[in-house]
Amino acid sequence: MKIGLISEHASPLAIAGGVDSGGQNIYVANVARQLVRLGHDVDVFTRCDRSLLPLVSRFENIRVINVPAGPPVQLPKEQLLPHMDAFANFMIDFMQQEAQPYDVVHANFFMSGLVGLRIKDALGVPLVTTFHALGRVRRLHQGEADGFPDARFDIEDELVRRSDSVIAECPQDESDLIHLYDADAARIDLVPCGFDRAEFHPLDRREARDRLGWPHDRFIVLQLGRMVPRKGIDNVVRALGVCHAEHGESADLYVVGGNSDEANDIATPEIGRLRGIARECGIDAHVHFAGRHGRSELKHFYNAADVFVTTPWYEPFGITPLEAMACGTPVIGADVGGIRYSVAHGETGLLVPPKHPGALAQAIATLKRDAALARRLGDAGLARANAMFTWSSVVHAPRARRARCAARFRGARHAAFRHQQSERRRARQVRAVCA
Repeated sequence: MKIGLISEHASPLAIAGGVDSGGQNIYVANVARQLVRLGHDVDVFTRCDRSLLPLVSRFENIRVINVPAGPPVQLPKEQLLPHMDAFANFMIDFMQQEAQPYDVVHANFFMSGLVGLRIKDALGVPLVTTFHALGRVRRLHQGEADGFPDARFDIEDELVRRSDSVIAECPQDESDLIHLYDADAARIDLVPCGFDRAEFHPLDRREARDRLGWPHDRFIVLQLGRMVPRKGIDNVVRALGVCHAEHGESADLYVVGGNSDEANDIATPEIGRLRGIARECGIDAHVHFAGRHGRSELKHFYNAADVFVTTPWYEPFGITPLEAMACGTPVIGADVGGIRYSVAHGETGLLVPPKHPGALAQAIATLKRDAALARRLGDAGLARANAMFTWSSVVHAPRARRARCAARFRGARHAAFRHQQSERRRARQVRAVCA
């Protein structure tokens, strides 16, 4: 099939770790890569956010179409909704000019879904939607800090009604779609995120620490991901303080992520806030900010750590726990959303309540004191990740649904496409005669 992936704010070419670059970028890149390996033709449509970007970029055998929609500068995703009409108009025109029609479009995030609905109406192309985050869940947790307009809710309602398939990333996501959006369970496909074995696998811990310049005599906690408040990194910093003050257990925290390669409070204001919390807790000498790093380097961070910790307020799925598990590193995660699905509490890792530094400190202290337990959790996490969450198995799961969606519309769509081609030829002939 010919498949168009729409990801308006998350380019597969971006470096993850910034405010608006994270799991969705990784998801889109890997889904596109796996679809190509299955023999499909794949284009990814994302907003052009730099003036010097070409219209078409490439990675591996995938075209990335940098759609002109709004100013060619980086904008917060909360400011992109007014530019989706231009995005949709460009895509419709682009798709009409292609020699081969698209069999299906797969929208990622609600704004991409809005574009997908326009395409469905104009060209009859079936629509698969992955929300990555739901507006009503975000509003519940972020309240007034949620910068998206209320119009998001109506758009998501329409997407749930009209998408040919809605992909839920975990059981909690599926439940939220049904109970908060009245989704038809028959049109929901439960498809988790994944990891690539070629990217993430166990390495020798001493060698990984040597590569990063980390000390061998310290118990090291790793936090890796987007630097935004809802990721709960402040909770990890405070938990480290409790470990030192109440449990008598010394540990170091390394935080990977941000908007620049070197940790910078100006480029990433969240770093400045977290440094302040570390000072308040009296552990600023034990909290280290490593900046953002390319995908090829991340396996060294996961393997160098004694434990990986992530305690977001909410999480539709969460790719970083899987990547840590794939490296054999024990995981402590918040008992929310997709983390509750990927991490089996007491078997492959530990789950704690979000926004609860005391509970997190207890879990960290437990793994520091019991190295055998940490090894068992790490080994079991590695086995679970390889059995359930590789990208190859993830992408195979919804392909039958994609095929059914495409088959349902293929005849009508190809007829419409041939009609459009015929009309364009007729128009060119008329212009030639008039000239």
